Amino acid sequence: MMKIAISSTGPELSSPMDVRFGRAAGFVIMETDSGDFEYVDNEQNFTLPQGAGIQSAQNVAATGAKVVITGHAGPKAYKALEHGGIALYLGQGGTVQEAVDAFKAGMLEAAQGPDKEGHW
Repeated sequence: MMKIAISSTGPELSSPMDVRFGRAAGFVIMETDSGDFEYVDNEQNFTLPQGAGIQSAQNVAATGAKVVITGHAGPKAYKALEHGGIALYLGQGGTVQEAVDAFKAGMLEAAQGPDKEGHW
């Protein structure tokens, strides 16, 4: 049993994956065994001048997720996820369901560090 968080532009499995982590619209939190999912809004981090990645990592950690799938993550977000014991996987877009399917099929590799500079 594992919870994963996928950055998403909306609350459905058919919603496009949000390529941003810290300023993602929200996160679909899925239980991989049952397929049950919920949506966690991330709107409070849209306008932060800094620290959006750290705050988003804390939001994800609060859900109990142990994996994040997103398009890109900066150095502060990566460190915050790593500190929380949450693995980061970088997806190539598509829908939330496509990202989940790619993860389950072993098509995504864990990131070894951030892929963007801060404040992008």
